[in-house]
Amino acid sequence: MTLTAARGLLGASALALVAATGTAQAQDTSACLITKTDTNPFFVKMKEGAAAKAEELGIALKSFAGKIDGDHETQVQAIETCIADGAKGILITASDTSSIVGAVEQARDAGLLVIALDTPLNPIDAADATFATDNFLAGELIGQWAAATLGDDAANAKIAMLDLAVSQPTVGVLRDQGFLTGFGIDVKDPNKWGDEDDPRIVGNDVTAGNEEGGRKAMENLLAKDTGINVVYTINEPAAAGAYEALKAFGRENDVLIVSVDGGCPGVENIRDGVIGATSQQYPLLMASLGIEAIAAWAADGTKPAPTEGKDFFDTGVALVTDNPVDGVPSISVAEGLEKCWG
Repeated sequence: MTLTAARGLLGASALALVAATGTAQAQDTSACLITKTDTNPFFVKMKEGAAAKAEELGIALKSFAGKIDGDHETQVQAIETCIADGAKGILITASDTSSIVGAVEQARDAGLLVIALDTPLNPIDAADATFATDNFLAGELIGQWAAATLGDDAANAKIAMLDLAVSQPTVGVLRDQGFLTGFGIDVKDPNKWGDEDDPRIVGNDVTAGNEEGGRKAMENLLAKDTGINVVYTINEPAAAGAYEALKAFGRENDVLIVSVDGGCPGVENIRDGVIGATSQQYPLLMASLGIEAIAAWAADGTKPAPTEGKDFFDTGVALVTDNPVDGVPSISVAEGLEKCWG
């Protein structure tokens, strides 16, 4: 999806009105960005996108982040601060997608527009809108690619599932369940991971979405079965950690690792043989469109509309690999490097 097309879905008239409001009124508009952390390259790029668009539109932006992925309390405190400061809107990537709902309701009751970025709230309509990758599709693409790459050997795969957190935030569930569906595994309850009974799944462990977590989770699962030959990871930092653990076991050359993110380090890891394929998402677009939506809300109360046929605004996804397979659309590493971030 192009930025031009995306803006069209937000409503050309609303954006035109924002542009015409004048500098004085724009300077009276403030917005908040609340991310899971301020160290993950994905959220760093999201902050850059929000800051650039806020500066362009004359909006005062305040940014907050949890200390680690899963730091729910800091995010709640940030929402309370934004309400007290009189912000017009909040963009948030929630660490705990269910527990955050009460604080989000307080913000909406106070007249703020709340947009979930990347990670849908649970329920999704707890936010006014969601701008995100189709995370189920992102997982499904890497699952389809992994199964097709293995061919007949997929029937005897030994799969390690490196997830995000025990609280099972929506983004982690969607990617996990999408991967398993794409691989051809019955997911049982699609609203949670870990209840599958397919013997090909060695087990699930959590990574907190970082390299150290990925390494420890991979070590734990290798302790259960040293024959693991497929590794799903929630994101590319976790994938890099998993690779280091496999390397310590002398298994780095015979295990297929797949992931989601599409940051420049991750795409470079595909080029270097660390990751087989990744699903690339576009955080700068999510954040910049989110700021535009807050500006439109401040101007005339316009709310963003979801993508047709979906309950969220889809900011696009592309499978990146230099080993394409029939029936699974993908782009090359060279193309991925042109579109990557971080």
